[in-house]
Amino acid sequence: MVRYDTSVLDNFDALRSTLITTPSGAQLPLHSLANVRKDRGVNIISRENVQRKIVVMVNVAERDLASVVEDIRDAVTAQINLPSGYHIEYGGQFESAQQATRTLTLLSAVALLLVFMLLFVAFHSARDATLVMLNLPLALMGGVAGMYLGDGILSVATLIGFIALFGIATRNGVILIAHIHNLVQYEQIDNLHQAVRQAAIERLVPILMTALATAFALMPLALSAGQPGSEIQAPMAMVILFGLLSSTALNMIVVPALYLRFGSIPVIIQSVKIQD
Repeated sequence: MVRYDTSVLDNFDALRSTLITTPSGAQLPLHSLANVRKDRGVNIISRENVQRKIVVMVNVAERDLASVVEDIRDAVTAQINLPSGYHIEYGGQFESAQQATRTLTLLSAVALLLVFMLLFVAFHSARDATLVMLNLPLALMGGVAGMYLGDGILSVATLIGFIALFGIATRNGVILIAHIHNLVQYEQIDNLHQAVRQAAIERLVPILMTALATAFALMPLALSAGQPGSEIQAPMAMVILFGLLSSTALNMIVVPALYLRFGSIPVIIQSVKIQD
C-alpha cells in the first residue's frame, strides 16, 4: 500500500515517477517496475456463502414495495442476459416482508381453526360456531374499504390490523349468540323470534361500547397517516376502524336474521316440547 499526499494524486505522471527503493538500495521509478495505468473497478469485493456478491440498492417512494420489485424483475428478465455462473436474488426489506406475510398467513389460518374448535366446544353446535365465524367476512368488507381509503396496499401492517379486527368481530358474535342461549335455557323464553330480538337489543350497548372505545383509541393513529413514523400504525388503524364499522352494524342485523334460520336453538326447543 502506497500513500500519497493529496496534491500528488492530481498528477498522474508524478505517480508513475514515484521512486521505489529496491532491496539493493537502488531507487527506480514505479513505471519501470510495474504497468501503471488508469482504470475503473470495484474497490471492495463482497462475498456471501463463498460466492462473490454485487449489491444494487434502491429506495421506493409513493408505491408499494411488492409491485416495484415485480416491475424490476420483469425488466431485468426481458432486457438482461446474465453470463454463465451469475444469478440475481431480490432481498432486503422486500424479502423480509414476504417472509412475514407468509408467516402471518399461516398463523392466521391456524388461529381461525382453533377459534372454530373453541366455539364448537363452548356452544356444542357446529352451526352456532359457524354463525359466529360469519362475523369475519362482515368485518372483512369494512377492513378492505379502510385499506383502500388508506394507501391501498396489503402489507404486514394491514394484515396485523385484519387479525386484530377478526378477534373483536368474533367476540361480538359470541356475546350475541351466548345471550340467545342464556335467554332460552335459563329465562325460559320459548319463542325463538322473541329471544333473538331481546338478545340483539340487550347486547347492543355492550357491543357498541367496545366498538366506540376501540375506535376512539385508534383515531389518532388513523389521522396521523402520511406523517413520518406512521407507516405501520396508520394502515393498521384504518383497517380496524372501518372493519369495526361494518361488523358492528351487520352483526346486529345479519347474524340475528341468520340465527332465526340456521341456529341450533330451534332443535333444543323442539326436544323440550316433545319431552313435555
